[in-house]
Amino acid sequence: MDTVKTSYTKEQLKILNLLAGEYPSIAVASATLVNLNALSNLPKGTEHFMSDLHGEAAAFEHILNNCSGVIREKVNMVFYRTMSEEERRTFCTLIYYPTEKLEELRASGVVTPDWCRITLYRLVDLARSVASKYTREKVRDALPDDYRYIIDELLHTSGEEHDKQAYYQNIISTVIEIGQATAFICALCSLIKRMAVDRLHVVGDIFDRGNHADRIMDMLREHHQVDIQWGNHDIVWMGAAAGSAACVATVLNSALQYNTLSIVENTYGISLRDLIGFAQETYRDSTWFMPRNPDDAYYVKNSMDNLAKAHKAIAIILFKLEGQLIRRHPEYGMDHRLVLEAIDYENHTVTLGGEIYPLNDGHFPTIDPADPYALSAAEASLMDSLTSAFRHSRLLRRHIEFLYNAGSLYKICNGNLLFHGCIPMTPDGEFEEVPTYDGKSRSGRAYMDFCDVTARAAFYRGSQDALDFMYYLWCGRRSPLFGREQMTTFERYFVSDRKTWEEVKNPYYSLVEDYPTACKILREFGLDEQTSHIINGHVPVRAAKGEHPVRAGGRYIRIDGGFCRAYHDKTGIAGYTLIYSSKGLRLVSHSPFEGKEAAVRENRDILAADDVVFEMMTHRMLVRDTDAGKRILERMDDLRALLSAYREGVVQPEE
Repeated sequence: MDTVKTSYTKEQLKILNLLAGEYPSIAVASATLVNLNALSNLPKGTEHFMSDLHGEAAAFEHILNNCSGVIREKVNMVFYRTMSEEERRTFCTLIYYPTEKLEELRASGVVTPDWCRITLYRLVDLARSVASKYTREKVRDALPDDYRYIIDELLHTSGEEHDKQAYYQNIISTVIEIGQATAFICALCSLIKRMAVDRLHVVGDIFDRGNHADRIMDMLREHHQVDIQWGNHDIVWMGAAAGSAACVATVLNSALQYNTLSIVENTYGISLRDLIGFAQETYRDSTWFMPRNPDDAYYVKNSMDNLAKAHKAIAIILFKLEGQLIRRHPEYGMDHRLVLEAIDYENHTVTLGGEIYPLNDGHFPTIDPADPYALSAAEASLMDSLTSAFRHSRLLRRHIEFLYNAGSLYKICNGNLLFHGCIPMTPDGEFEEVPTYDGKSRSGRAYMDFCDVTARAAFYRGSQDALDFMYYLWCGRRSPLFGREQMTTFERYFVSDRKTWEEVKNPYYSLVEDYPTACKILREFGLDEQTSHIINGHVPVRAAKGEHPVRAGGRYIRIDGGFCRAYHDKTGIAGYTLIYSSKGLRLVSHSPFEGKEAAVRENRDILAADDVVFEMMTHRMLVRDTDAGKRILERMDDLRALLSAYREGVVQPEE
């Protein structure tokens, strides 16, 4: 019986001929189809979620190294019968910090040829285990250049195979004999850490609070696969680098408040000499503006009063710039934040919400009560210089460009919706219509998309409206990154009555904890409400008060558990992280990190006892079940169509 030929449209033939250029023969197309099918049936790679890192580079590095317990889990699984618990702890620390641990073990006389041999065997076994869910090509791409061939041979040659046993042993023996054992151990440790986690998600707030956001950025830039969902503390640095004077003042205000000026001056090369000189000449001492972290003083303690003066100087400039910005944009609905015109400069009081409050500090030498938002000539010159310095810092620009390239306001990945803060909602559970500077109103996903596009326009095109919007994203009343009615910075500095400090949260934060609302949000982004999750940071989970990060019947997960040391007293822990493997979702809580030295010396980890698998898959997830897998399946369908076209003579293969 004759085979009925397929009928092709002109457009289909065009696509098939383009495919033929990439897969020019039946053999090539067939081999690729077989390879893709094999790849699609491998287990899904492990995803690692963190949020609210806030410059805590040492703790971040440790969690990055231990993969939130994935390394420890693999070590226990592979060696639970052959190594004691203490040996496994030491082995894990070696993997986390190979250089430092080897130095300690060498000093104590542990590192002998026999120890190196056993350790290398164990590392190869563990590397083989963590690499088992990847193709050989992907593993080979991850291998360090210096030892690529040797490690590849060891991973794919079992020491238990009789015919190759001598070959396997001779490789290890030669590595030790030529004095390369420790370097080889370090290379294997790096490979294990890289292969243990396939993808890292950072759900916002890399900057501020801690001193070493730059080190975190450098580690992220070196990571093999990472995406970032911008937080409000990231967006304000992005705005500063783009040239927003209000964002520059905000960054400096925060650095002075938390005494983290070293990242501004030492790391990014932005001199604050003129700011401090201006403040010394203009302001008198004010204890209300003392840095919060005097023990970590950037300057010597007898100069802390200079920091307080500089802090007050930049705060006043910030309130002026904020007022100018609010006046330019009535659509922001932030007239209630025009606080400088609410001050009675003679009686040293301020009217807030219809009530009069005394001011902690009534010394405002640069404010003209008739025009309170006008910068003085000295302030204007200072801000021009500082804004230019932020825009032209090479290292800062490199880091911010990476935030743009690897980041976005939100991300949909493998059934999960990731964003830092909130989606503005009304009290009755509807997505709020938010007026924007182009004269339109947007809500839900459309508003999130607008915010993302505008943030990029600020950096790459520098329009004033877009630059102003970066500050709005930092603290605006309908900003998805802030999510509160107001940021009460002025009140916290100048008013003692704490009721004025309140920052009412957007209804989202309570509504999203209910299953129907969480499902509504997932549907807005085209996700399956039965299997997908919303993953947020931004608002610390107060575990000490019994709060739990998983809510809305498992649809909503908040993983900000207080990574930053400033939040530890409030949260009772030092952060949550999330692991999404082929078997399910696991939430990990962390205890405070006491430093690399203690971790190496005492084989300490910062994983708390609370390591909970809260959602198991009904079947082990495969690559074909992921977003990348869907693209692979589509390509496989294309290749099947191409093979049919080849065999029917509709498209001619190469000879």
